[in-house]
Amino acid sequence: MDTWSAAITLFLIMDPLGNLPIFMSVLKSIEPKRRRIVLARELIFSLIIMMIFLFSGQAVLNFLSVKQETVSIAGGIILFLIALRMIFPQPGGVTGLAPGEEPFIVPLAIPMVAGPSILAALILLANQDHSRMLDWTIALGVAWGLSATILMFSTVLHKLLGERGLIAIERLMGMILIMISIQMLLDGLGQYFSLH
Repeated sequence: MDTWSAAITLFLIMDPLGNLPIFMSVLKSIEPKRRRIVLARELIFSLIIMMIFLFSGQAVLNFLSVKQETVSIAGGIILFLIALRMIFPQPGGVTGLAPGEEPFIVPLAIPMVAGPSILAALILLANQDHSRMLDWTIALGVAWGLSATILMFSTVLHKLLGERGLIAIERLMGMILIMISIQMLLDGLGQYFSLH
């Protein structure tokens, strides 16, 4: 996987367009001037958490004696499940915050931006080729930058695209993510069977 396809994959997993309505509902009770500050703080927290996983994930896998093909198969399955949820969203609230309460790390930084799927994908990238950590860092930076931009301009995008437009784009991103996840699964299975 090259740097740009890694960046696109990470961006699709972060799913900023799918998260727009959630971010807006969490932040709507906060005064507009404070909203951008809170959002920027949460995005920075999410980047720090993702960088920690990118650089320490390999050490955790080595400690657990988990092989690359196992991570690839597991990553493919996780991405597939996330993609299914993007195409067929589940009803129910996700915030768990009292009205007017300011979010701090949870739920915006974790799990909305730095969710389990993105953390698993970062471990997978680091495990794929540890010599290309600069590439993976750039890919993460690009994906995070795009997501942060979309989320910072959430009100404008929501007005521009509307609820139906956001849903349509999220479903399309889900379809692309399904294809990527199946390829990851097949790559992992191919590696496993070539070694055994």
